[in-house]
Amino acid sequence: MTVLVTGAAGQVGREVLRLAPSVGVEAVGRDRTTLDVTDPESVRRAMAECRPDAVIHAAAYTAVDRAESEPEAAFAVNRDGARHVAAACRQAGVPMVHLSTDYVFDGTQDTPYRPDDPVSPVNVYGASKAAGERAVRDVLDQHVIVRTAWVFSRYDGNFVTTMWRLAGERDRLAVVADQWGHPTAAADVARAALAAAAHARQGLSGTLHAAGSELASWHGLATQALVAADGAVPAVPVDPIPTTDYPTPAARPRRVELVLAPSMERLGLNAFNWKASLHDEAHARFGLSS
Repeated sequence: MTVLVTGAAGQVGREVLRLAPSVGVEAVGRDRTTLDVTDPESVRRAMAECRPDAVIHAAAYTAVDRAESEPEAAFAVNRDGARHVAAACRQAGVPMVHLSTDYVFDGTQDTPYRPDDPVSPVNVYGASKAAGERAVRDVLDQHVIVRTAWVFSRYDGNFVTTMWRLAGERDRLAVVADQWGHPTAAADVARAALAAAAHARQGLSGTLHAAGSELASWHGLATQALVAADGAVPAVPVDPIPTTDYPTPAARPRRVELVLAPSMERLGLNAFNWKASLHDEAHARFGLSS
């Protein structure tokens, strides 16, 4: 099976390319310089060149706070880009795996969110991703939407690597402790996306949740990140603070717990242990021995 991967320079896209051979998939990566999802012709050209059996759509505008001042850019990528990819997949007759986010929910529900629960985003980023989901559903029957959360990796530009950097620069850290979600390794998101692509070829469709199995706060994730670094960065104190002490341009959902087990079963995957994955990412980042 050949899979075209959009957003191949991002942390999930890079992991899809890295892991694809291990599951017998030929992954062809395209970054924004070779596939601009906001340009329908660029998307069609990439599809014609690659002739994939499926598409993993990992390209996204993910700057949550900047999206508040750049809503047009966020919607151009996350809504319109998703629509363009879905249209190209429909024309080619191939399925699409579309990666989405827990930020489509507002975090006020008392029970865990099921894939079919109504969305109610609280920021522009979440609204643009929710609009992207709708676009995919409207355009393409052969789709699998995979929602995930709090993605981290060994690569720069995510919360965990930021914590590792700041631990080397500061005597102590202060991290929000009253927002809760599912930390998820980019490698695990890649595994879910590859499984979804394979199953989509056999008729799987719909919206699924795939994320780390255990809830954590940002403070808890930061604390675990320093533990996982195993001395490669200073183990500075991490002080818990409320959201009100760390105002940001974009509101965040306070607690998004996802119903995971049915989706993971449909994908044929075991639960993702994010702490074990964090250990692996830290050891890969710092060249530590296992």
